[in-house]
Amino acid sequence: MGRTSVRRRAALATGLATLLTTALLTVAGNAQAATLFTDDFNDGNHTGWTTSGGTWSVATDGGPVLRQAGTSSNARATAGAANWTDYTVTARVKPTALGGADRFAAVLARVASTTSYYYLALRGNHTVELKRLAGGSSTTLASASVPVSAGTWYTLSLRVAGTTLTGQVDGGTPLVATDNRYASGGVGLATFNASANFDDVTVSTVTPGPTPTVTPTVGPTTPPPTAPPPTTPPPTTPPPTTPPPAAGDRPDGFASLNALGQNGTTGGAGGPVVTATNATDFLEYIDTIGPLVIQVQGVIQISSKKGVRPNKTIIGIGFNAEITGGGLDFYRSYNVIVRNIRFTNADDDAINVGQESHHIWIDHNTFTGAVDGSIDVVRGADYVTISWNHFDHADKSMLISHSDGAGSTDIGKLKVSIHHNFFDNSRQRHPRIRFAEPVHVYNNYFLNNDLYAVASTENAGVVVEGNYFENVPYPIFSASGYADSGPGRAVQRNNIFVNSGVPETAGSVVEPGTYYSYRVDPPASVPSLVRAGAGAGKLG
Repeated sequence: MGRTSVRRRAALATGLATLLTTALLTVAGNAQAATLFTDDFNDGNHTGWTTSGGTWSVATDGGPVLRQAGTSSNARATAGAANWTDYTVTARVKPTALGGADRFAAVLARVASTTSYYYLALRGNHTVELKRLAGGSSTTLASASVPVSAGTWYTLSLRVAGTTLTGQVDGGTPLVATDNRYASGGVGLATFNASANFDDVTVSTVTPGPTPTVTPTVGPTTPPPTAPPPTTPPPTTPPPTTPPPAAGDRPDGFASLNALGQNGTTGGAGGPVVTATNATDFLEYIDTIGPLVIQVQGVIQISSKKGVRPNKTIIGIGFNAEITGGGLDFYRSYNVIVRNIRFTNADDDAINVGQESHHIWIDHNTFTGAVDGSIDVVRGADYVTISWNHFDHADKSMLISHSDGAGSTDIGKLKVSIHHNFFDNSRQRHPRIRFAEPVHVYNNYFLNNDLYAVASTENAGVVVEGNYFENVPYPIFSASGYADSGPGRAVQRNNIFVNSGVPETAGSVVEPGTYYSYRVDPPASVPSLVRAGAGAGKLG
């Protein structure tokens, strides 16, 4: 088939989808539309788009398309103006590699920043989801089942009018939700650990009318769509509660397991959402009984380690959320999530998971300057996942079991998953382990670690797999012990060692796969994958 006929078919498909969308909106609200923006990439470039992450270029797929070729990070291309309010963005989207149930290709609306916008996502788990991203934390507003296949073109349409959001795939049944977080912003295209081609992007203005009278497929916590009367301003306060976290907001590894009376780690889901901008409010919130989602905005200055009660989500807003001077302490606490925060200059430990605490998820944080450890998991703690964190020139990154004399409290506990972390010019303890089994260390990037990477001692058992060690003189200690601690056990497989020493292995270790399923990324991809995704400000 010639290029001209392909382009005509593409234009016809896009025109049909646009016609369906326009017809729906016209019947429902007698709306008026005008074109704000259009790009079919026939000029051979993507001038006017700002890209972040991924590998973007104009390529050929029957005709010119905008291609995002990377599959190892979040990728976004944005356009338009911050003062755009009510409009419909339509684009043809062809996922070319999904590779996992949580991966997606999407169109974006009301883009306030690279981590704050609405989006309509085609996921590898055969769903379409209408979502909100706020400071890097995603919330599903509506969803439906739809077949999703790599190599197939889909037309995605996302309409934003007042507080009403409407998403469609190929002109099908609309997903409808209401939300008041963003009133204006540009448009965008995005992928999450997936590659895709995009074409025929059109943005048309819409004069808000009544909400389309359809019954969407929504999650159980999404209220029925409503539209305020024309004279009623949109609400100015966020909803008081948050729905359970979507798939991308749940931990994997040990923190995901049903154990000790806790079915996975959900944090403060279902509780009120509050925002802390100062130490007084923050300390009050973490000491509150019951579920609570605590959004951290700006810099919170504290001292020493402060206790966190069970059932909390502590999550930073945007790129600049920071806790400095002190840290967090878990004492017989459980079901706590800590994400998207910079921990700086703690006067002791930045995070101490201790005294039989369990189901703790520490994800997408950055640690620097702690006087003692960045993260300690000690004194009988259990079911912990530490993922996608950046240990930036830390001294003591991570300790599992605090003492050679702690066997009575620690044997049979301290099950920890450690994956996709960046141990960046940090000196030691990545981690240092006593008694625990198994500790699962996989897909981490170890760079320029002066003393050592992993040390298994006092009969601990660690599985080290799929990691990338670069300029690490002692990647693994085990049979020889470390310092005053006796020998431990270590299994290593499928790791890459560049300008690094020989790993020391000993004995056998209980396989993490007997507890949970997991996927190991190719170790050669780990440096780029982890650099792009680990640390605060990089939630997808």
